[in-house]
Amino acid sequence: MIRTIKVQLCPNNKQRTKFFKNAGVARFAYNWALSYQKQNYDSGGKFLSDCELRRIFTELKRYPNYTWLCNYSNDIAKQAIKDACIAYKNFFSGKSKFPKFKSKKKSKPSFYMDNVKIKFTGTHVKLEKISDSRKSNRKVLNWIRLAERDRVPVDSHYSNPRITFDGLNWWISVGIEYPDSSTTPVNDGIGIDIGVKDLAICSDGNTYKNINKSKKVRKLVKKKRRLQRRVSKKFLKNKRGERYCKTSNITKSQEQLLRVSRKLTNIRHNYMHQVTTEIVNREPKFIVLEDLNVSGMMKNRHLAKAIQEQSFYEFYRQIEYKAKWHNIELITADRYYPSSKLCSCCGSIKKDLTLRDRIYVCDVCGFTIDRDYQASINLRNYAQSNIVA
Repeated sequence: MIRTIKVQLCPNNKQRTKFFKNAGVARFAYNWALSYQKQNYDSGGKFLSDCELRRIFTELKRYPNYTWLCNYSNDIAKQAIKDACIAYKNFFSGKSKFPKFKSKKKSKPSFYMDNVKIKFTGTHVKLEKISDSRKSNRKVLNWIRLAERDRVPVDSHYSNPRITFDGLNWWISVGIEYPDSSTTPVNDGIGIDIGVKDLAICSDGNTYKNINKSKKVRKLVKKKRRLQRRVSKKFLKNKRGERYCKTSNITKSQEQLLRVSRKLTNIRHNYMHQVTTEIVNREPKFIVLEDLNVSGMMKNRHLAKAIQEQSFYEFYRQIEYKAKWHNIELITADRYYPSSKLCSCCGSIKKDLTLRDRIYVCDVCGFTIDRDYQASINLRNYAQSNIVA
């Protein structure tokens, strides 16, 4: 199996400048390939493969206006052209919408590095053509310091290394091949009911609280709201006619807002990883999740914000790939399965159960239980009945 490791980079000013230039080369090559494919299609030509486009792009460097491309790694443009061809092909196969041209302001700066020429140590990573000088003291710029020590294995085969910028910091992500797990879990299966009050309620009795209700997160949300109002007022104050004048103070406030937003996102993602890892490390035979209609739930204006902060899709995604790592069977219950309305004791269905009813009281047998905990038990029973069948 291939696992992706993402590490923050600590470049100096010269390296940071080179990173932005490399991202600009990747953006230019992507837009050029997309424009060339579009013009070729409009003129009635057949689809051009990425190999043909790369050959044309190499010939383009001979012209005086494009000689500046020779100062950058050839692999950056090659992979950008390949990405554009894949996006163009996915549109005609119905997998995605028509690809958009990348903008310098709106698109995320990123570029590809050759997986053979990249080299890791415990503290640094070596990239290609960060410094064009042949002098030994200048070649030190090719080594970029990592924020974490011994995070990436040394002398491994790396796949698809990408350098990205999130608005504050530069990151590098690489895929590393690990041996598949040969052990088969034998512990009892787990049913998981995810919700707004608590993040996850497991059928084995474990409950994981909603991190958004903690004091630390609430404090950061309040701080983010104040910064958003401050930035908005500064824009209105510097309005010139119909246009807004962006000053250096607005840029500082926006950077401060971005730092708070990033910190808030990192706290939520870190807690999500802790919860999913703890569930998978118990090594159950199977894990059952309910196929929720999240887009339909988001239409409820009273719960939309709380549902968005819980990040249900991210929880599903992490459970899916972590269960695959440990050979755990992941079962998705049907969307219309009445997990909350079904009595786990007698099997009767309570049709008049509302969202306000947090305690389930069966009208037939009088069984009383927490609503979410019963839903997790019913999900576990759903999987057991399907496995037996």
